[in-house]
Amino acid sequence: MAETSNGSNLAEITAAAMAALEAADGEAALQAFERTWLGKQGPLAELLASIPRLPAADRPRVGKAANQLKRELAEGLDARRSAIAEAALRQARSADDYDASLPAPRSPRGSLHPITRIRREVEDIFGSMGYRVLDGPEVELDHYNFEALNFPANHPARDLQDTFWCDNEGHVLLRTHTSPVQIRAMQRLKPPFRAIVPGRVFRNEAVDAKHEHTFHQVEGLVIDEGIHVGHLIGTLKGVLREIFASEIDIRLRPGYFPFVEPGFEVDIRLPDAGSRGGVLADWVEFCGAGMVHPNVLRAGGVDPERYSGFAFGMGLDRMVMLRYGIDDIRHFMAGDLRFLTQF
Repeated sequence: MAETSNGSNLAEITAAAMAALEAADGEAALQAFERTWLGKQGPLAELLASIPRLPAADRPRVGKAANQLKRELAEGLDARRSAIAEAALRQARSADDYDASLPAPRSPRGSLHPITRIRREVEDIFGSMGYRVLDGPEVELDHYNFEALNFPANHPARDLQDTFWCDNEGHVLLRTHTSPVQIRAMQRLKPPFRAIVPGRVFRNEAVDAKHEHTFHQVEGLVIDEGIHVGHLIGTLKGVLREIFASEIDIRLRPGYFPFVEPGFEVDIRLPDAGSRGGVLADWVEFCGAGMVHPNVLRAGGVDPERYSGFAFGMGLDRMVMLRYGIDDIRHFMAGDLRFLTQF
């Protein structure tokens, strides 16, 4: 190849790269070759970066030749890697102790994500109590996520759930809670019924050890005649006793949620709080709950004069953190196998 106008000899680069590729005799050497010759700091990358500074007449010729070399090196790397692997296989098959009839080594066995484990447990617990498991869309309409849940347009309570909008008009969004399925369930099912809705939700929040933009909830909804707060407390205590395998102290504080009236912040205290990695020192806020607001019942097509109900929203991530003493919610979405293989 001809000498380029910026003094870089493409022929010399080609010869040096091909010699280095031929000398690579293992995966470590091939990775080093890839970093050196195909990486962002290699001589080929420098040559490509210099093309805009060449005379206009030289740019097409040098650019074409450099990109062709880059393709040839990538293809040569793949071929060399395959050749080394085939050579290693031939060597293994020629060994005296090789036995083709032996079974292949087992692939490493994976495990369920801790949130999946807790979710399945929660579904089994509620299933044994007569609850059905429902699902709903993660990309939701504003009507179901806010309007029908007693969040009218411009209501200040919407500020509590910073939202990922999917359109400029504000009609479509990533759901901020699993509560939209309350309306869908009431529209589809005839009271009385009991249901839970586990699933992912999304909020445009600053991410730290206690907050994530993507997390998991399980919604609970019971609609029947004569439902009162006592039913709500009994349900929560029974479920938490099963989840944590011990008696749970529970307390209700007044809390504001537009879709329930009255609304409660539910706190829990575990008997072995001190042994859970500092996650739970004493009382901890666990979930929101309350009696379904009459406006929500009407939006779902249910007569509030005849029926009442309770609803709650638990954080599945919070359950996992309390169960296993995890102090950083970001572990769940990071995909770090060092964390996940512990479960």
